[in-house]
Amino acid sequence: MPALGLTLTLPNDTIHREMPERTPPPITTLPTPDHSADEENVRLMLCVREGDVRAFERLVELHQRGVIGTVARMLNNQDDAHDVAQQVFVRVWRSAARYEPTAKFTTWLYTITKNLVFNELRRRTRKREVSIEAEEEEHHHEMVAASRLNPDTMVQQEELEAAIDRAIATLPEKQRLAVTLRRYEDMPYEDICKVLGMSLSAVKSLLFRARNDLKEKLSGYLEVE
Repeated sequence: MPALGLTLTLPNDTIHREMPERTPPPITTLPTPDHSADEENVRLMLCVREGDVRAFERLVELHQRGVIGTVARMLNNQDDAHDVAQQVFVRVWRSAARYEPTAKFTTWLYTITKNLVFNELRRRTRKREVSIEAEEEEHHHEMVAASRLNPDTMVQQEELEAAIDRAIATLPEKQRLAVTLRRYEDMPYEDICKVLGMSLSAVKSLLFRARNDLKEKLSGYLEVE
């Protein structure tokens, strides 16, 4: 099951109501040549469209870390991030029967994520509290060579990452999502445009303003690229 322990409970009535009543082809019998990541995502999602629960579980395993990390940075709360991530993947399941591979799977997935996160932000009336400590354990932006760093360097890196997260948390929601998708998910500009429903020039302008704001807030640390 998923590496981060995201356990999805899909009600039986939802499965029967939303998915077509046909016997799905076993995922293990499908051709598995070398595919790009998106081709594999689409292949799995087409299996999900046919009712293949194992294909759905595999998609959760592949994408839950990115979805949870993105939602956590938007909501500043790890528990809420898991709750919204649950909703994201339940929405994926319920939408599977209508799924058509007209765009990248990740673009479709993060558009669902954006809609649910923005809805959650709009529902909130209480002041947001940034909880960096809760995010550090499952931080999406991991350092491959961290184990080889000396303690002082590791502390400095942790302080920098915490400062970056705090600074990102102060950005307006569209800027925050654009920066998160670009910095942590390495999403191309064209895909961010589709997720946000904005033109390329508008997204570049959005990121330009966000980066200038972050550079100002992080002037005491390393420069943000």
